[in-house]
Amino acid sequence: MAVKKHFNSFQELIAGSDVPVLVDFYATWCGPCHMMAPILQEVHGYLKQRLQVVKIDSDKYPQLATQYQIEALPTLVLFKNGEPVDRIEGVLSAPDLVKRLQAFI
Repeated sequence: MAVKKHFNSFQELIAGSDVPVLVDFYATWCGPCHMMAPILQEVHGYLKQRLQVVKIDSDKYPQLATQYQIEALPTLVLFKNGEPVDRIEGVLSAPDLVKRLQAFI
């Protein structure tokens, strides 16, 4: 699932994608964030042609966490055409997450 890509900016990443981008704001010390990793992998398996999943360490990119008002971890933000269209805080099961995302993709 995880593919390392380099972009000049976060905006380039979310605006340059031809599919919606699900951003997982997480931290390495966050227990629930570790629970989300296999869930996101499962979701990516269902929606891989229709969704891009990106993980952002909020400790390494505090300016992004502040910009998108990330106050709880994990927080998932779905971007479509470069704009946030949905936000999920906390852990959600893979079937529930797929169902919620399908409304936007």
